[in-house]
Amino acid sequence: MEAAKTIEILKALAEGIDPGTGEQFPAGSTYQHPDTVRALFAAIRGLENPTPRPAKTDAPQKPAPENAGRPWSQEEDSRLGQAYDSGKSVEELAQMHKRSKWAIESRLARMGKIPAPPPFVPRSSPGNAVTA
Repeated sequence: MEAAKTIEILKALAEGIDPGTGEQFPAGSTYQHPDTVRALFAAIRGLENPTPRPAKTDAPQKPAPENAGRPWSQEEDSRLGQAYDSGKSVEELAQMHKRSKWAIESRLARMGKIPAPPPFVPRSSPGNAVTA
């Protein structure tokens, strides 16, 4: 079904009219309920003004590190702090602990060893910001 025909049907329903017969729905009809009318108008707006979807990328998504999302143990915190103090880079620490660079920086900041990193904002694809 074409979008124009769908919108025409939804508008009729939202106005309380049977799109097949052109007759008004009775006052107690589900189509006359305020929430139903609001939902129909929201659907109409969505069809008339579709939100553009982010472009898909052919680039493969990088899998999350093995320990992503897992809690930090005191022992791991200790190993992280000692390795950082011995001169290991954030990249090396991320590989050692199987966590993201952002996670390592955040943990080091929590330990007071570096300033806090900027907030993490995931990317849906290159050049497209993710919105909430």
